[in-house]
Amino acid sequence: MTTHLLYSNGHELAAADDQALNTSAVAKPMKHAPLLGTLKLQFESDNATTRLVRREHFGPLLVQKPLYPEGPDCCHAVIVHPPGGVVGGDELRIQVNAGKNAQALLSTPGAAKWYRANGYVARQHIQIDVEAGAAVEWLPQETILFNQADVVLNNEINLHADARFIGCEMLCFGRTASGERFSSGRVRQRYAVRVDGKLLWLEQGTLLGGSAAMTGALSLAGHTVCASLLCVGAPPQRDLIDAVRAAIAPLAEPEAQFGATQMKSLLMVRYLGDRSEVARQVMMAAWKVLRPALLGRESNALRIWMT
Repeated sequence: MTTHLLYSNGHELAAADDQALNTSAVAKPMKHAPLLGTLKLQFESDNATTRLVRREHFGPLLVQKPLYPEGPDCCHAVIVHPPGGVVGGDELRIQVNAGKNAQALLSTPGAAKWYRANGYVARQHIQIDVEAGAAVEWLPQETILFNQADVVLNNEINLHADARFIGCEMLCFGRTASGERFSSGRVRQRYAVRVDGKLLWLEQGTLLGGSAAMTGALSLAGHTVCASLLCVGAPPQRDLIDAVRAAIAPLAEPEAQFGATQMKSLLMVRYLGDRSEVARQVMMAAWKVLRPALLGRESNALRIWMT
């Protein structure tokens, strides 16, 4: 999910062209052919059992098998990217469709790593379509953006008016444990949510490594980790958002920023700090409150996040 704290003002966006990058404007010869990975998944409800009825993949993206840790009505799928990292020129495309009354939870076995660009752009496009009565939870582990990465992230979520969606994203700028900062590079993001074809939520923008947006109070404020949890389909409930705030407040570091906001049927939880493990804890604490309210399901810990 797009990290909404990233987006800068018009003068920053105007500067976000190839010549503005601190990396070389001239593409270096590729050491390997670009990798294109595509994955198409179709979930259908069959007599109260959600089945993965379509699984098409090309290149380095796949789902090994459907899992049912909660019972037959909710299908869990772990999306695997065998190379373990994405380099400049690579492209990942994931398309998920949940048919009427299907329930699916998708995650990943580890952090996504986006390496330095070397003059080429790496791209990821995610499209999730959720039909009437269906629900999709998109809960990948964190994304690590190496210094000098040049990345385009595009997310398209299309929902029926009677559908539900929970999506999480955690971005780590630089490998801070190794002393690396995201001082050069570029991240371009677009996140759109439509309900019955009408735009409900749209955010897009560009962040340049080493720019004022990295330290500005209206963006990253000098922090290196940001996370968002978006929930669509929950009716406005004052007690619900209070419960979310109470759950996340004890977890964030004193210097971190966090909050929860509800707008009609959309609820957003945000975290801005410096530790990916804390971002995980905050996102999972919010999820554990929101999931029962939205889906009527218990929120047991995701074992794949503990590997």
